[in-house]
Amino acid sequence: MDLLYFLAGLAIGVAILASWRSRVNVRLGQILQGFRVQPFQSSALDRLASVVETQKHINQVLEQQLALWQQIVYTAPIAYLQVDEDNQLTWNNQQAGQLLGIEQHSPTPRRLLLQVIRSYELDRLIEKTRRTQQPVQQDWLHHASAGGKSHQLVPLRGYGFPLPQDQVGVFIEDRREAVTLREERDRWASDVAHELKTPLTSIRLVAETLQSRIDPRLRSWIDRLLNETIRLSLLVQDLLELSRMTFTPNPELEHTPLDLAQLIRSAWLSLEPLSSSKQLSLDYAGFSPLMIAGNEAQLYRVVLNLLDNSIKYSPNQAIVRVQTCYTTGTSVEDAAVKFGAAQYICLEIIDSGPGFSAQALPHIFERFYRADPARARQVVTESALGVGSGSGLGLAIVQQIVATHGGMIRANNHPDTGGAWLQVFLPLPIDQDLGTISSKRSTSSAELAAKPIADPAIQTSTL
Repeated sequence: MDLLYFLAGLAIGVAILASWRSRVNVRLGQILQGFRVQPFQSSALDRLASVVETQKHINQVLEQQLALWQQIVYTAPIAYLQVDEDNQLTWNNQQAGQLLGIEQHSPTPRRLLLQVIRSYELDRLIEKTRRTQQPVQQDWLHHASAGGKSHQLVPLRGYGFPLPQDQVGVFIEDRREAVTLREERDRWASDVAHELKTPLTSIRLVAETLQSRIDPRLRSWIDRLLNETIRLSLLVQDLLELSRMTFTPNPELEHTPLDLAQLIRSAWLSLEPLSSSKQLSLDYAGFSPLMIAGNEAQLYRVVLNLLDNSIKYSPNQAIVRVQTCYTTGTSVEDAAVKFGAAQYICLEIIDSGPGFSAQALPHIFERFYRADPARARQVVTESALGVGSGSGLGLAIVQQIVATHGGMIRANNHPDTGGAWLQVFLPLPIDQDLGTISSKRSTSSAELAAKPIADPAIQTSTL
């Protein structure tokens, strides 16, 4: 009887073992289904051993590739650093250490980025990249120390991109060479313009003298010569003015209280011959009076150039919209930190023209850049009005003037009109109250848009 029980137990054990082994083989088969195995390996354990060896080899190859790429990034000529979700510096390459003055430790301990690199612009770049989960580019001036004693401003450009687990990687480009080349180019243009000023003046005087003495049948040739000379003289004048503002900025530029709304009115009246020929009208919405502090002559040129561009590229019988509003530094892409102001007046000029192409937008404020080379240069009317020469320097001059006032300018296409949309941000003193800017608020832009202005002179309910 005992033998019978033993045999029954043995049979049950063997059956359980066979069932367990069958399930193990099925499970191993499922696991190994996606792996390559040798055809002669029939046992699941043999196949598993083969897969483990293969994976070890793959891991070794991947580790070698990872070490190779880490070495490439570490010795790359462009700086790179990486931070974790807590903004702790986790890794940086050799170039970043030299450019940003990061002390190298082995192994590298995790330290808060601001404790290692005193750059709030870099910190904002990282935060914006993490918040938007999109690549972000930003330029700034970094205070670098040389030998631990002297300090110099180094122009940098950062490219932030999001990484898994809220980490952020940043490539940083040293822009000193590019800035030096640009300055040399601008100085060369300034020197050439200075040398051209005297002979152009002489040619213009000769042409004006011959204009009244030559045979009337040939006068058209002298007129063409005089017009081209005027165009070149305006170009030279613009180049000299731009170079003066770039290389010899006047930190003690006279700033006086002025009414920006009145400045807009004066600029529009100066351009009345151009606007009347196209039957254009002005739609203003904003503060009146709008008292700010600035250099009246330079800000007048800003408004004049922007309105002149809007008039040129607006269709006939269109409306040029001008708006002023109050804003803060947080809505000006951190301009408050850059320019040391918390309050801004935003001047917007919007037209109904073709606007800017996507390829042109990044280059709008570059010297000599013209989005449409086929656009005609209106030399005679422009010289009479004293505006730009149509050479592509107008917006570059505007940007330089705005920068000397501690402001910034942006260019886009307006979502409603599809035309050019220029926004000028001029800073107000931090202690200035909004109530001191204007004594009365004009009607809204929407209300004014419903009542087109027939007279080309600026009009609102309060102007």
